[in-house]
Amino acid sequence: MSSVGEKLRRKTPNGTPSKQVRLKLVYIDFWSMVKLSFLIAVAVGVITIVATFLSWMVLIATNTFSSINDIASDVLGDSFDLLEIFNLGQVMSFALVIALLDVIVITALGAVVALMYNLSVRITGGLLVGFTNN
Repeated sequence: MSSVGEKLRRKTPNGTPSKQVRLKLVYIDFWSMVKLSFLIAVAVGVITIVATFLSWMVLIATNTFSSINDIASDVLGDSFDLLEIFNLGQVMSFALVIALLDVIVITALGAVVALMYNLSVRITGGLLVGFTNN
């Protein structure tokens, strides 16, 4: 009689060979990289705007501005209103300007990275990437 372990060994397939492919990344298309970095930059810009709005709303909900106004009035002796300086319109305008600058800078950095990689491949030979099929 055979043991349960032997029966299970017979039922399982004998290790299928895994296929392995090795590729070299020797070129990054410039315009594809610019398009990809532009999409990433737009996502970062949207995240910046939404995070700024949510942060401003949390500061308003927790009465942080009124607490700072009270402290500033006690220290300065004058009536001080922080919301005149940091109202929602001005904060969101600043966030929009920062988001637009982010889009320009991140897109330019993506283009520079593609150019630098394509130039460095001539010296290094490229990046070796291996893929396996399990």
